[in-house]
Parts: sequence; structure tokens; C-alpha cells
Amino acid sequence: MMVQIVAHRGSSGNRPENTLPAFAEAVRVKADIIELDVHLSKDGGLIVMHDETVDRTTNGKGRICDLTVAELKDLNAGSWFSEEFQAAKVPTLKEVLDLLAAKNYRGILTIELKTDHYEYEGIEAKVSDLLNSQEWPFTHWYCSFNIETLDRMHAIEPGATLDFIMGRGEDKPPLALSRPYIEGIHPAYRWVQETATVLTDFPIAIRPWTVNEEAAIRTCLALGLTGIITDFPEKARAIVQQVREETKG
Repeated sequence: MMVQIVAHRGSSGNRPENTLPAFAEAVRVKADIIELDVHLSKDGGLIVMHDETVDRTTNGKGRICDLTVAELKDLNAGSWFSEEFQAAKVPTLKEVLDLLAAKNYRGILTIELKTDHYEYEGIEAKVSDLLNSQEWPFTHWYCSFNIETLDRMHAIEPGATLDFIMGRGEDKPPLALSRPYIEGIHPAYRWVQETATVLTDFPIAIRPWTVNEEAAIRTCLALGLTGIITDFPEKARAIVQQVREETKG
């Protein structure tokens, strides 16, 4: 039962998402894969945050693309989650890479390029240049909702592992399957529920999001999916171990 545990925006169930504390916790609990989201700031900085605006996860307002790195660094990115994390700041991608390297993370980092709302011209090359600027102890992958971003990334970095993120649309899997360089899909969990009968023979990897409840985790294990994307990687790991022990018994 070799299922990959993917820490969604870090260990975002018990730490503020897409912050250094969330990524440090994901390393501590030995997540197989750590996922994060990247945007471009007004001055071209690679910024780690999920939303296109800072409104939900900071004390600021506005679009990332309208703010400079310095302005983003002035924001509080942890108090919305808990006062315990009031010191958390909006990280740059380089800061996250340095943290994972300092902790000698040996898993996989999957970087979601957030180009499904804004194209962020040149973001693919910027991210690839940074990831290939030095040796890291971890492996890096890329993923996106935007199939054209994956096409561009394949042209820039032909050897990179690429995954297509999708919701429930029936038209999405054929897009991924039409490109031999796409390693897998990351669908909404509801898609897995709706198509469970045909997943056994699906030709590429499937890692659904966001799988937090025990029943959903067990369903993914029963279907033999490649991985699960979860806000609670430590909890998911414990459930996987429990199922292994039950299977042995």
C-alpha cells in the first residue's frame, strides 16, 4: 500500500497555509510530497500564496500582482489562523526552498503555477530558473490548472514531472492523456467518487484533493490511487498505517 501523502499548502490543517511553519511541519511529519502555490508580485517576485489576493490569509487587501515583494513582506500571514502564528510572513519561493534544504527534506516538492486566473507572463521560466539554479536535496515537480502552462513548462524543462489539476469536468482527463509528458492528474475528490468504477485501469497517476476525512482516505486506499492531497498529512499517514495493519490481520 504505497500511497503518497501530499501535504496541501504544507501541513495546512494545523498551521497557516503556505507559510514557513506549515512547510516545516510537513517536513517533520515526513510528507512524501509538499505542495505549494506560486504567483508573481508587481515587481516580479515569486510569491507563495494560494489566492490571487491577499485578503483571506493576511491582514492586507489587494491582488498579489499589484503589490511589491516589500509590501507583501509587511503583511501578517499567520494571525488569521491563530495568534500563535502572528509572526508568520508571506514567503517567497526562494525562502521555502531554503527552508526545505536547511531541513534536508528528501521528498518531492510540487509547485502549482497559479495561472488559471492571471497568465503571469514569464512565470514558468522564472520558476524553472530558480529550481535549476542549484542542487536541492528534494525532487521538484510542477502542476497547474492551466494546460498551456504545463505545455510551456515542458518546453522549458523537458525532463520535469508535470501534473494537471482539475475539478470534476469530464473534458479534463482527455487533455492530460493527450500529452505523454503529463505524469498524472490531481482531481477534486468528488470526481473520484463519481468515476470510481473506471479508475482501476486509469493509465496515469491520480492524486485527488482535498482528502481530509478518514472515510475518504480509506476510499482512496481501496481504489489503489497513487496519492492523496490532504491538509492533515500526519493524520493521513496514521490512517494509512492503520489500514495496513488491518489488512495484515
